Amino acid sequence: MRILGLDFGTKTCGVAISDPLALTAQGLEIIRRDKPSHLRHTLQRIEEIIEEYGVELVVLGLPKNMNDTEGVRVEETRAFAESIERRTGLDVEFWDERLTTVAADRAMMEAGIRRENRKNYVDMIAAQLILQGYLDKRQYDL
Repeated sequence: MRILGLDFGTKTCGVAISDPLALTAQGLEIIRRDKPSHLRHTLQRIEEIIEEYGVELVVLGLPKNMNDTEGVRVEETRAFAESIERRTGLDVEFWDERLTTVAADRAMMEAGIRRENRKNYVDMIAAQLILQGYLDKRQYDL
């Protein structure tokens, strides 16, 4: 069973995919858009990935505030999840994404990736961390 992990941002969407056994997450790509409201291309690319990999579930990072409250970004993310469910017929599960971008940036810093190059990968790595966290919890619950 393949699971898709997404880190939805205002102008990008980081994408990660699980292996067929749903044990490990691999970063796949970053879908970019010019304006926050232009989601058609993003949703179309997600549909293509779902078909290409035989995805059966989508995990979407939920950007809660550090004090556990939900702001405008959470509302936008929930609306995005509804769009994915409507277009693909797949369930979308949420995963708390607090600090994933920080962790992704730190991992790239430790790997020696130059600061100016990190922005090219941070959303994809954040999606990978979101998905891996979900997969690890899922294995723990079995």
